[in-house]
Amino acid sequence: MEEKTGLVIVHTGNGKGKTTAALGLAMRAWGDGLRVLILQFIKGVWKYGEIETIKKLGEIDGRIELHRLGKGFQRDEDDKREHIAAAQEALQDAEDAFLSKKYDLIILDEINYAVKFDLLSVADIKQLLAKRPAGLHVVLTGREAEKEIIDMADLVTEMTLIKHPYQKGIKAQKGIEF
Repeated sequence: MEEKTGLVIVHTGNGKGKTTAALGLAMRAWGDGLRVLILQFIKGVWKYGEIETIKKLGEIDGRIELHRLGKGFQRDEDDKREHIAAAQEALQDAEDAFLSKKYDLIILDEINYAVKFDLLSVADIKQLLAKRPAGLHVVLTGREAEKEIIDMADLVTEMTLIKHPYQKGIKAQKGIEF
């Protein structure tokens, strides 16, 4: 029997597709019998097609869960303390999930943004990853991943923006971008 080695995977960069790639990985893992948890640090209450898909997959056998923990992207008029509290709560949920050993794959969606916006620190992420059980795969998504986080990862993919329909004035398309 092959020994399972948990990987730390980072999806970063200015291009589209970081969360989409992570969620595709979640569906692959679920299809192969793994137990998956997705914790969204920033996305808030926006509606995405993949949320419905994951909800339906979770109803089949409970092996995939998605928790939307963030307050959305912070705006100047927002109270930053609420965003920090939500990010800290999401971080605690991630730690609890790591320690539960209930999952094979945990996706920390937009956690790099939480660091970029000073809702969490690089030290917070390093401490969390230090608690990762050996067989647990962890994916961290979001733009501008810090070098220290990249250095800790086993696999890093940078999504590079080459061309986007928004540049031509085309708004986001349902089913394609959300």
